[in-house]
Amino acid sequence: MKPTYYLTTPIFYVNGAPHIGHAYTMIAADVLARWKRLAGYDVFFLTGTDEHGQKVEKAAADAGKDPQTFTDEVSAIFADIARRMNITNDQFIRTTEPRHKAASQAIWKQLEANGHIYLGGYEGWYAVRDESFYDEAELVTNAQGQKLAPTGAPVEYVTEPSYFFRMSSFGERLIAHIEANPDFIGPRERRNEVLGFLKSPEGLKDLSISRTSFRWGVPVPGDDAHVMYVWLDALTNYITAIGYPDMTGPLAKFWPADLHLVGKDILRFHAVIWPAMLLAADLPLPKRVFAHGWWTVEGEKMSKSVGNVIDPRELADAFGVDPLRFFLLRETTFGTDGDFSRASLIRRMNVELANDLGNLAQRTLSFIAKNAGGVMPKRGETTPEDATLAAHRDALVASVGAAIDRQAFHEALETIWVVIRSGNAYIDQQAPWTLKKADLVRMEAVLANLLDLLRVVSTLLQPFMPESMAKMLDQLGVPADARDFASLATPIAEGTALPPPAGVFPRFVEAA
Repeated sequence: MKPTYYLTTPIFYVNGAPHIGHAYTMIAADVLARWKRLAGYDVFFLTGTDEHGQKVEKAAADAGKDPQTFTDEVSAIFADIARRMNITNDQFIRTTEPRHKAASQAIWKQLEANGHIYLGGYEGWYAVRDESFYDEAELVTNAQGQKLAPTGAPVEYVTEPSYFFRMSSFGERLIAHIEANPDFIGPRERRNEVLGFLKSPEGLKDLSISRTSFRWGVPVPGDDAHVMYVWLDALTNYITAIGYPDMTGPLAKFWPADLHLVGKDILRFHAVIWPAMLLAADLPLPKRVFAHGWWTVEGEKMSKSVGNVIDPRELADAFGVDPLRFFLLRETTFGTDGDFSRASLIRRMNVELANDLGNLAQRTLSFIAKNAGGVMPKRGETTPEDATLAAHRDALVASVGAAIDRQAFHEALETIWVVIRSGNAYIDQQAPWTLKKADLVRMEAVLANLLDLLRVVSTLLQPFMPESMAKMLDQLGVPADARDFASLATPIAEGTALPPPAGVFPRFVEAA
């Protein structure tokens, strides 16, 4: 049986239109899902939309629509983003689905049966924009005297009846788990941030998990005057998708999740509240939670008021989906903040895609078409230079895979690009155009080495640029059913006919 791998994006909140940051998370998760499939894993990849809560109810009212109509429309846009970015999710979950309501109420009942829920009253500060509660000590006051959350969101003082989750009783268990499992939270600075929060003098407090001041949410079982706190409902989606409360069905084999990929702004919900809920419900914890950074645009924070919020579909139309996917994971270290600029995207396209990879492939394939009969050349005796190139090539699967398992996508791409650059240096040094006149046997061996290198590189880049690498592998004569990592052990047969070469990465030139 194949090993299983379950990864998730956060489910995206539908109070507004998606932007480049949403596409970034989807693409990163998709690269990992595609990589694991090529490595022989049985993968389950989940994304979707979070559609309840006071913020959504308000956004719907502002748009003059009922909440269900509003969420139907915005959720469809997120689904379209996934389709346009070539995301291979296995499910797209919506928290307004009947199965999710059933799962959310089931976990509530389990927490209640285990003695972890009690009725009380909430009195304190709440940020509608964040759907989050804050202590007085966390707030800041702006120049106008308005109290704000640490995120900058306005807060309001709320007093209402509420059910509470006894989260305070899980603080020590969470600390012990995080310290015993160094890879549970990534990157390291985020792990330290969560531990600092859990070990703070205030300690972990009980969590208000119901509201009575609005109606757009999952009703609390047995008390319809309350709806569930949106995060209790939202986090449950990860087990809704595998069939909870039935943990014996065909998808139950995927729990616990191998990776929850989230933005840094929602790390605490996933690394504190969600594990506490699972412990309270007697369910295994996910293996890893990784929080990535945010994107600015041309050095400025994305903002509707500034007008610099970028629709990723517009970028895909202008530059292509694969170059956009490549750029977002190449430009910055995953886990830190990044800055999007049009100039940087064009530079990556022209220098690394067109010049480095595209030029290597085009020079090699065009030379074979003109001078080696348009077939896979014969492999010859191995020189020290050949052996060095082959060693770098053969180490790629393990080294790139290790980086991807750490969500170090930038490092994975740099590792591949080091070998691509070495391939360009190799063709310059070996000069097959000179060997054509002096040593045809050696010329063919050099070309075969270059094709073997291009095959490995193109196979490993499939998760990042699936459509472009499919075209490249077609030109290398690699059958569609021989493009996984296991197939790399079987080289392209000498004499295999190669299609006429065609450039995969043309240089991008700005319109006048």
